[in-house]
Amino acid sequence: MTSPDPDTFPDAGDGTGDPAAPGETGRAGDRSFFIGAHRLDAPRIETGLYIVSTPIGNLGDMTIRGLETLAAADIVACEDTRVTATLMRRFGLKTPLTAYHEHNAERARPKLMAALAEGKVVALVSDAGTPLVSDPGYRLVRDVVEEGHRVFPVPGANAPLAALVGSGLPSDTICFAGFLPQKSGQRRNRLQELEALPATLILFESPHRIAASLADMADVLGGSRQAAVARELTKRFETFERGTLKELGRRYDGEAVKGEIVVVIAPPEARPAADAADADALLSAALATMKPAGAAKHVAGLTGLDRKDLYARALAIKAG
Repeated sequence: MTSPDPDTFPDAGDGTGDPAAPGETGRAGDRSFFIGAHRLDAPRIETGLYIVSTPIGNLGDMTIRGLETLAAADIVACEDTRVTATLMRRFGLKTPLTAYHEHNAERARPKLMAALAEGKVVALVSDAGTPLVSDPGYRLVRDVVEEGHRVFPVPGANAPLAALVGSGLPSDTICFAGFLPQKSGQRRNRLQELEALPATLILFESPHRIAASLADMADVLGGSRQAAVARELTKRFETFERGTLKELGRRYDGEAVKGEIVVVIAPPEARPAADAADADALLSAALATMKPAGAAKHVAGLTGLDRKDLYARALAIKAG
């Protein structure tokens, strides 16, 4: 997920000082926050775990409800206390912070569960965006639900949805697939699994892999498939590059890229229905260079027919 850029949101007052030190267990200061020069008191909220979305780049995207929740909470669990401290200072929030990330989750989770058992309010945030979207937190929510505590989502900024609505691609059916594997072979295998889905694909990618990933996408999904590359969403240098996967691959080939990236890919075009004779002809051609499993997978991608049925037919053709 992206990290907020303070430069994209103008300064708005003194902020009333720093939040409590990371890891502090007591409730520090009052339960209030600042918007501009206006100090606002947070309402009392029900005990439970609050999943609070935070800005993905522009601090102005922080919601009023999100600020109220962070101010009212007894503790804020976050990926990186240094990152979240920037947000806390910006709005004059003084709620204690504690680290909760993939490396300390097994140790930190029981402490958060104990706080909930004591009737406290726990807020969970990621470095930026909506927690649990390619971020830690799933197991915490699962355990909280199993223990009978309430979970409250507090919606807000979200990189996949921001990229989708700015892409110009169909949004009626989508599939968010997170990050692709780093190695090309594994990445191509994952793309083959996603190839025939009748949905717009949304993927995260790192800047130093974007060119190689786009090349694999064009090869596996088809170079003519429409796509958009969204970079630095909501930040000062936000950009959208749109075109076919082949065009985008050429555009980024050899280019030094910086910033957080979301790739949005249009659904595959509907294929005409293939009959048994067509499938047999395609399988026979594929079997000249492939094993039955590979031929079945290849023809399934071409026709949309069931791969298991095609595999059985490929074995029959090879045996006959």
